[in-house]
Amino acid sequence: MLLYLIRHAEAAPGEQDELRALTTAGREAARALGEELAADRLDAVLSSPLLRARETAQAIAKASGLALETDERLAPGATADDVRSTVAGRGERVAVVAHQPDCSQIATALSGSDPGFPPGGVARLDLRV
Repeated sequence: MLLYLIRHAEAAPGEQDELRALTTAGREAARALGEELAADRLDAVLSSPLLRARETAQAIAKASGLALETDERLAPGATADDVRSTVAGRGERVAVVAHQPDCSQIATALSGSDPGFPPGGVARLDLRV
């Protein structure tokens, strides 16, 4: 399976962390990322339930003609095992939108290295589930 591990795009600051929305630049970055990933013919797009991750994932899902699926296991604090269980049986090319520092920790656990995850950053990882 090819896992597209994605950190949500740029979000606005806010008091209620789970309700922080993407900025205008973040929405544009998510849209552009969606267009880029559409060429890879994703099988599924999964997201943390937090608003900024859902907004990022929705742009990716829309560009690929897929329905967005949210999963509590991808909320802040997600681990490599959470990602493995979330993507199991979802296809050969699956996008997961999550948070930092989780993305770096997950990438390191799965691949042995952290490619770095700026807002909207993506790592393509070969995942054996």
